[in-house]
Amino acid sequence: MKEAIVANLELVHLRIKNACKQAGRDTNDVQLLLATKTVPAEKIRIAIEAGEKLIGENKVQEFSAKDEGLTGLNIERHFIGHLQTNKIKEVLKFASCIQSLDRLKVAQELDRRLQVEGRSTEVFVQVNTSYEQSKFGILPDEAVAFIRTIKNYDTLTIRGLMTIGLLDVEKERMRPSLILLRETRDKILHEGIEGIENLKLSMGMSQDLEMAITEGTNLVRVGTAIFGNRFLGKEIWNENIAE
Repeated sequence: MKEAIVANLELVHLRIKNACKQAGRDTNDVQLLLATKTVPAEKIRIAIEAGEKLIGENKVQEFSAKDEGLTGLNIERHFIGHLQTNKIKEVLKFASCIQSLDRLKVAQELDRRLQVEGRSTEVFVQVNTSYEQSKFGILPDEAVAFIRTIKNYDTLTIRGLMTIGLLDVEKERMRPSLILLRETRDKILHEGIEGIENLKLSMGMSQDLEMAITEGTNLVRVGTAIFGNRFLGKEIWNENIAE
């Protein structure tokens, strides 16, 4: 198991390196996040001990369940799944960044809870760039107004935009949703909103990371290519996978 995970990590980093070279980008501009939905703590620990630092969970209960198994590791944990307001208190115990902010109600509850705790957190705004009803995220045309609103919450540091994009066996059909996230980011920056000077992009997964790097991603969320296929039943194409 250890040998397979380490070998897979090497292959993924090689894919990232080659994609960056082909796109004329610095590999330091692209960060790998381990998407660890359903992955047990012992497997995650192998990847962390191999040099990884960043993991992302979709389910609040998995955050809690894996905490003991990841104790003592130097890691950064992001929440990349759909966030419900009644789970915010629990998520904030573990996550240093929320990558799936898509509703004002969630922003308000995050702010309320963070005010109580006297701290702030980083967030990515999730954008539904494939316009699929099965997916969460604000629509691209709503992004500027949404950013203008949530930037007023001092407890929320807007780090960037996230999308899952279209999942399709024909890879080129996936590209437009990736391009749209970049264009949405550029539109926001063009607005010159005070305090919004740099926005990172979180997009690209096991099957499309090269394409995402070409289109400007700064963070790829990879799980299957590292930990292998996971049986997720009907959720295999569900938005909540996020990888």
